[in-house]
Amino acid sequence: MPEHPVTRRSIGQRVAVLLCLASAGSAWAAAPAGASAVAATGTPAEPPALLLPVQGITASGLRDTFGDGRDGGQRGHEAIDIPAATGTPVLAVDDGRIVKLFLSQPGGITVYQFDPSGRLAYYYAHLERYADGLAEGQAVRRGSVIGYVGATGNASPDAPHLHFAIFRLGPEKQWWKGEPVNPFTYLGGKPP
Repeated sequence: MPEHPVTRRSIGQRVAVLLCLASAGSAWAAAPAGASAVAATGTPAEPPALLLPVQGITASGLRDTFGDGRDGGQRGHEAIDIPAATGTPVLAVDDGRIVKLFLSQPGGITVYQFDPSGRLAYYYAHLERYADGLAEGQAVRRGSVIGYVGATGNASPDAPHLHFAIFRLGPEKQWWKGEPVNPFTYLGGKPP
């Protein structure tokens, strides 16, 4: 008697496929707060809608400086600058963890924060100082004060501002390296 087209083997294969689909659905449902469903599927992480990182600044006050050239066009800006008075509080844009407090020649006093999924790094630069008690490894909540606007590093003393950048991290989770993402629309900026 000929074997029916649906054999034990094909039933087992179908069950395996269904289990994989169910597992993928569970991973999507269990994605951490702040992580998009896209991030849970293994494709590039997309930032959520973020809090404006400078207290008192509204989205209408943002200017998209991501594509501006620096050093005579030798490098891209890959961030946005948010002008504000020296000492204005700088806020965490998302929940996450402080991974590095760093002093650099170009950025001055800086903070690197990872998002809850560990797939995005937020970079805050040219700070006047850190918030009291801020430490590497510390969990922060969206809206927590992490520092204060300044003009450290290569920023002009006459133009205090926050240099804010977002990077998609690779599997190594290197805070100093990643794929730049334009923060403008994620902070509520509207193209002209």
